[in-house]
Amino acid sequence: MADAPVRCVIEIPKGSRNKYEYDPQLGGIKLDRFISASVVYPTDYGYMPDTLAPDGDPLDVLVCVSEPTFPGCTVLANPIGLFKMSDEKGPDDHVVCVPCDDPGWNEVRDVNELSAQLRAEISHFFSVYKDLDPTRHSEVKGWGDRDEATARISEARDRLRARRARDPKNS
Repeated sequence: MADAPVRCVIEIPKGSRNKYEYDPQLGGIKLDRFISASVVYPTDYGYMPDTLAPDGDPLDVLVCVSEPTFPGCTVLANPIGLFKMSDEKGPDDHVVCVPCDDPGWNEVRDVNELSAQLRAEISHFFSVYKDLDPTRHSEVKGWGDRDEATARISEARDRLRARRARDPKNS
């Protein structure tokens, strides 16, 4: 396990076709778009505060849940792996997590413990969900283990600290 649980903020509940996104200018979550492809998010989806991914946004998270939560819900979770992908902005890896307080998931320690079906659903969703949007694309790159996920979290935290040190007004 990671040394400590991570804080995840859910933007999109499992089963949704709405793409919600936190908007710092509005100070809340807004409806960004509707997923044109006829697919739904296979897990809750959100971000990890106090991180910075290479695309300039906080690090993305996929949180395996027994029941969908809601946009804005904070979930304490343990990272179990990394879902590797890219999109029109470049590399866009997602940390796969399980909630600390969901007994249906909190015993899972590694992404390889997820069912083959769920891993296939995640891969399929992210390979096709932008297909009907002419200006967007995505490419699935595979899976990484828990150690790779925790390394990516550490890199994202370091990247944010470096940005804040360079430009404290813009953080």
